[in-house]
Amino acid sequence: MASNDVNLVLAHGAWADGSSWLKVIRALAAEGIKAVAAPLPLTSFEDDVAALDRTLERVSGPVVLAGHAYAGGVIAATRSEKVKALVYVAALAPDEGETVADVFYRTEPHPQAPKLAPDAHGLIWLPDAAFAAAFAQNATAEEQALLAAVQRPISPACITVAVPRPLWKDRPSWFLVAEQDRMIAADNQRFMAQRMRATVRPHAVDHAPIVSAPEAVVGVLCEAVRAVS
Repeated sequence: MASNDVNLVLAHGAWADGSSWLKVIRALAAEGIKAVAAPLPLTSFEDDVAALDRTLERVSGPVVLAGHAYAGGVIAATRSEKVKALVYVAALAPDEGETVADVFYRTEPHPQAPKLAPDAHGLIWLPDAAFAAAFAQNATAEEQALLAAVQRPISPACITVAVPRPLWKDRPSWFLVAEQDRMIAADNQRFMAQRMRATVRPHAVDHAPIVSAPEAVVGVLCEAVRAVS
């Protein structure tokens, strides 16, 4: 199997959409690797897993499945036989019976991390100022403004459901630890990566390296693709 026979499916996190992977998709295309971003509705954990499965159905051949942030929980809940490896990008990796919120809040928040609470409609938005302060502090001001302008809220139903046996127990996994992350503490990421027995790749990047440091993300993704090729 050649590396160009392996597809990458990319799952975005909370407050984002598939376009957050734009720089990564462009760089992968330059390497001859096909990638598609799965659109997650962020309405419930079950809805997001179903949306990911629909994307996987549309892809032929073996898949390396990557998730950013919240989507780490989602990518481990699929049961698609197409998935040959998982890549976590500054992501959350709950174990069986845990919720995404359990692992998100297991460490003290960074002083510049935003305080999060549902609005009158029961949805959680990221304060606009948080994109520059904590979500993507290494991105350009233009990129931060765009992230804030197009953000999509997440429902508490996404992060309060106990997850099933995670796929990382049955597939090889890679974990990009974001050492400058102000949303998910780097120590928390290392804890999750170590208990997954993932191949750990630390980088001095913020919570959104898919925007601010795509070359680091592409390096880990290509490593996973080569490993399953």
